[in-house]
Amino acid sequence: MCLLERVRRTKGKETTETVCAVTSLGPEKASADRLLAIARGHWDIENRLHWVRDVSLGEDACRVRTGAAPQILAALRNTGLWLLRSSGLTAIASTLRRHAAKPEEALNLVMRYAPT
Repeated sequence: MCLLERVRRTKGKETTETVCAVTSLGPEKASADRLLAIARGHWDIENRLHWVRDVSLGEDACRVRTGAAPQILAALRNTGLWLLRSSGLTAIASTLRRHAAKPEEALNLVMRYAPT
């Protein structure tokens, strides 16, 4: 078990939160540095994938719930993110807005990775 202190800064306001974490790692594998790396790794996944899917791609707002459609849409979202990141784009939200305004750029991106 360990305590993690999180400091968050939003719009100039700072808040501090202390949380308790439980691990199955033994003392020989659960150094403070290792536990911190594990916790940060979780948030890296959350920030890089889940937040982008929820906010930029509107996954949580999607009302599709039946049959294979949710899995198909998730696969399409993942493919879109892969296309953007594989081409070196990191500002996903602004890139999506640009591609909405200039769909020929989005098509060119897809065609770059299309099998010939």
